[in-house]
Amino acid sequence: MRNVLNKIVMGAVLFAVIAAGVYAKGGGDKTLLEQIKARGELVVGTSSGYPPYEFVDVKSPGQPVIGLDIELAQKIAQTIGVKLKVEDMKFDALLSSLPSKRIDIAIAGLNPNDERRKTMDFSDNYLSSTQQVMVRRADAPRYKTLADFSGKKISAEKGTTQEDVGRAEIPNVDMVALKDVPACVLELVSGKVDGMVIESVLGSMYTSTNPDLVFSDAKFAQGDKQAVVAMNKGNEDLLALVNRVIKEVTEDGSMQRWLEEYSAKAQANAQ
Repeated sequence: MRNVLNKIVMGAVLFAVIAAGVYAKGGGDKTLLEQIKARGELVVGTSSGYPPYEFVDVKSPGQPVIGLDIELAQKIAQTIGVKLKVEDMKFDALLSSLPSKRIDIAIAGLNPNDERRKTMDFSDNYLSSTQQVMVRRADAPRYKTLADFSGKKISAEKGTTQEDVGRAEIPNVDMVALKDVPACVLELVSGKVDGMVIESVLGSMYTSTNPDLVFSDAKFAQGDKQAVVAMNKGNEDLLALVNRVIKEVTEDGSMQRWLEEYSAKAQANAQ
């Protein structure tokens, strides 16, 4: 009787092991790219309020998120052969959405740095710019170097490389890290801060529509800014595909066309 029971138990255990193995192979062993193809949808995280990269089109029905990053995301989805789903969120929540697998990739004018490289992989650069300090035009003569901002209140979007470079290079800075770029600009315009660290592509949207704002002459030593696509580590096939798309849209002029198109669109929306 005991032998019979042992055989039954062993059989049940063996079945469970085999079943678990089949389940794991059928789902858990798929790469992210394979999972995206299987579900028929690419989920891209972004953070609007960052024109011309991504911003809400307030003049269109439904007020969709548009911009050059959304065009890039659509091109990646098209290359994979799936639909695009855009998840819009605050920037400080964006990067944490990758390890939690709420999103597949993040496209939001992201700048790679050593800290981010510890937990995620980055694509090739698709748009270069520089880190700048934007100030009120009336104050510009006072701020020629970063040392001139010593002890001053400077705003930057929370969790960004703009916040990082401001803290690292402006002596005795009183950094005011806020939830998004519009909030930072509002603090500057209202006189609550003395300057704002912002990248040149984005900052140009504000200086071109608000004559009271200009870039200061101050320069950061680590002022070069890139824009890359971020994803969790270990997705080499997806990373290679994204890099192929970036190479294509850079070489055929699409990226430059999107930059000009959405810069103009953002400026028109601001009128």
